Amino acid sequence: MKILHLISSPQGEASFSVKLGNAVVKELQSANPDNTLTTHDLSATPYPHLEEAHLTSFYTPEEKRTPELAEAVKHSDEAIAELMAADAIVIDTPMYNFSIPSTLKTWIDHIARAGKTFKYDGKAPEGLVKNKKVYLAIASGGVYSEGFMKAYDFTEPYLRAVLGFMGMTDIKAFRVEGIKVPDLQATALDRAIASIEL
Repeated sequence: MKILHLISSPQGEASFSVKLGNAVVKELQSANPDNTLTTHDLSATPYPHLEEAHLTSFYTPEEKRTPELAEAVKHSDEAIAELMAADAIVIDTPMYNFSIPSTLKTWIDHIARAGKTFKYDGKAPEGLVKNKKVYLAIASGGVYSEGFMKAYDFTEPYLRAVLGFMGMTDIKAFRVEGIKVPDLQATALDRAIASIEL
């Protein structure tokens, strides 16, 4: 099994999403001893935000790209190749302002490409990234999986929607919640790790 581990928190090993993601990776490795792991820390080595050159390169046939456009498309091509090679993708993400960090959004912007990871067949779009297992490791200061704050959760729903659009529909989400809530914070990580079921 080839595992791709994406980290988006800038807090390193102190991050609860990283701790939970590492626990998911450990479970995957235990269940699949014959594995290879690729870890990409999007905070340490972020993808560039999309600019005109990137967008132009995406829609220019390879043989017609200028040297500038050929350079601009490299990050996207590399990210897509890395994604396509993986059997399982573990995505660590803290909740920032009810959504995901910009580093993770930028990675998504580089992999979501018409003709590469999705296509339009007639009227309906078709995802081209198939047969992948995706595990989300989400950390939040409050509780957003239920209760009145659930309406503010644009983290898991967005990731399920955009990844599903590209064909990644086999998704499991694990949450370490309440890390800023006095009654919950002491046991939040342990409860989250205990919930991991591949």
